[in-house]
Amino acid sequence: MPAALKAPANKPVVVTLRPKPRAKPLSWPQLGQLPMSEPEITRRQKGVGGSDANTILSGDSERIIRLWREKRREAEPEDLSSVLQVMLGSWTEAFNRQWFERETGDSVSHVGSTLTCPDNSWRQCTLDGYVESRQAIFEAKHVGAFFKSEEVLARYMPQLQHNMAVKGCDLSLLSVIYGNHKWEVYEIAADWLYQDDLFAAEQAFWDCVQTGAPPVAVQAPLPPRPNATRELCFDGHNLWAASAGEWLETREPARRHNAATTSIKELVEADVARAFGHGIEAKRAKNGAITIKELAQ
Repeated sequence: MPAALKAPANKPVVVTLRPKPRAKPLSWPQLGQLPMSEPEITRRQKGVGGSDANTILSGDSERIIRLWREKRREAEPEDLSSVLQVMLGSWTEAFNRQWFERETGDSVSHVGSTLTCPDNSWRQCTLDGYVESRQAIFEAKHVGAFFKSEEVLARYMPQLQHNMAVKGCDLSLLSVIYGNHKWEVYEIAADWLYQDDLFAAEQAFWDCVQTGAPPVAVQAPLPPRPNATRELCFDGHNLWAASAGEWLETREPARRHNAATTSIKELVEADVARAFGHGIEAKRAKNGAITIKELAQ
């Protein structure tokens, strides 16, 4: 027994173990905290935001007219507090952000920051976050399990390009949770042609808000493609393994074949329609192209 714990034989040794302090429980938002507050609703009525951009380029006349009436204070904002998809997306936004940070190593700041365009004060946005290390807008979305990436990008491209234009940056990072089984991040670069079309549509809509003339739906421009960022390892994939083996085995013969093809075509002079010998023939088409094939035995 260590000296510090020695005691007279007739007295027991008492060791007090202090329990480890418990980690502070995570604080999750309550459902009642998820819908927009009155000040947020009032601010939203004073301009065009990122989610408004999605509506303006949706091509849905009914949604556009409703948004126009809300901006003119002729209709109350739609109550989305009982729409599961909307509330779930709001609820999982914090988880999405933390998952992104853990998986990428990039920190997200400026969560919930409100920005106003320096050139057009009616253009505004509220950020899901900003990634300083990438100088990129961060956007978190939670969609259905069976959504295709093309559908997600088309749906949220107006918001991404709007937010980049208001912030004045050239990159956005769209972090998407599909159902409960897949997570993807898409890098989207600022596209000034798309942003010009978006601005024209937003300007026309806001003019209608000011004048009272009903807006009309416009066709959305084609969404720009995301930057290629994914890396895939096909170790253990049977078809990839077989094809890779054949590619490696036939690489040198393929080079020799291409070199022989070039030599044969160079030997066929311009006035020769057909040349043959040693089991092959070379035929010249009317357009001058030479085709080489094996002669039947």
